[in-house]
Amino acid sequence: MKIIIAIDSFKGSLSSIEAGQAAIDSIQGLLPGCQTELIPIADGGEGMLSVMMNTIKGHIQSLEAHNPRMEKIITNYGISLDSQTAFIEMANISGLPLIKKVQQNPMKTTTYGTGELIRDALEKGCREFIVGIGGSATNDAGTGMLQALGFQFLDRNGKVLGQGGEILEKVAHICTQHVHQSLKNAHFTVACDVQNPFYGPNGAAAVYARQKGADDTMIEELDRGMRSFAQVILKKTGKDISTIPGSGAAGGMGGGMLALLNAELRSGADLLLDLSQFESKIKDADLIITGEGRIDRQSLMGKIPGKILEIGKRKGIPVIAIAGCVEDEEMLLKAGFRRVYSTKPQNMPLEEAMKKDVAIRNIKRVLPIVIQDK
Repeated sequence: MKIIIAIDSFKGSLSSIEAGQAAIDSIQGLLPGCQTELIPIADGGEGMLSVMMNTIKGHIQSLEAHNPRMEKIITNYGISLDSQTAFIEMANISGLPLIKKVQQNPMKTTTYGTGELIRDALEKGCREFIVGIGGSATNDAGTGMLQALGFQFLDRNGKVLGQGGEILEKVAHICTQHVHQSLKNAHFTVACDVQNPFYGPNGAAAVYARQKGADDTMIEELDRGMRSFAQVILKKTGKDISTIPGSGAAGGMGGGMLALLNAELRSGADLLLDLSQFESKIKDADLIITGEGRIDRQSLMGKIPGKILEIGKRKGIPVIAIAGCVEDEEMLLKAGFRRVYSTKPQNMPLEEAMKKDVAIRNIKRVLPIVIQDK
């Protein structure tokens, strides 16, 4: 019997590798002769870099760069062994957990640090970029990232604007005179973990700005700014990014990269599954176990468990899902999961369940039930 383990990270608790290894340890204790294979996986958000490095076998580059409130911190990104491709996880430098709650304000936060990582990789010779843009603290449409690469954003009077989402409504002109010269030979693939448009009721500000610290007034101002900035981009580039799926990812970073860096937007789940050669690895599997920290109807909308379910159904391989928290179980089963299990005991507080050692024990506790019911 061969079982494939491909579990996304349990956000704030376990990496994909840690969750998968816990499952494998439990299976091997139950079924000593069973063949297991761990396939680390991510969808472009938290944990993407470690999954990429495990898959591609590159090396980590550390450097000092600016967090979302322009404080210098030590961060890192990955470079392929041939030094041609850079792997950048936006959350590692422009992510929400990097700043204190009182600092969370998408009118002020900036993606500048992500641009610093891109600039560093350009200067080391990289020309291919894979950038995961989940987990951001920002809603600046990628303007900070672009500023670090030499772009300037000017108001109606020709004054160079500062940083943060608050500048978007003021931008009247985009100056490219000082843009990093190596960008003309660079190609960017952006791994998006959401498919939201640039602005509007389902856009970046309306859906995500509140969790980044915005109040109702800020959300309205940010959405107006995104609308205005989209028009400036259209005038500058001829590209209408307003309704493109993924353009609203990471507070509009997807749209900013698409328009001004000619980036290709891809589903992070699809990209990582392709890079890991997932379909070829499961061809003789008898069971796939997937999951993430929380599984619900949203997991069927482009996230790792839903994507793996689609592949499993196409290949005729049963798929079981595990998660710390399970909602919409009936819908998940109707979609095709063989079973869906919560690893968290019903009476256990969430804070306790998210501790790393507890989360590992909970996965190991539920796996015997999973195997018995397979």
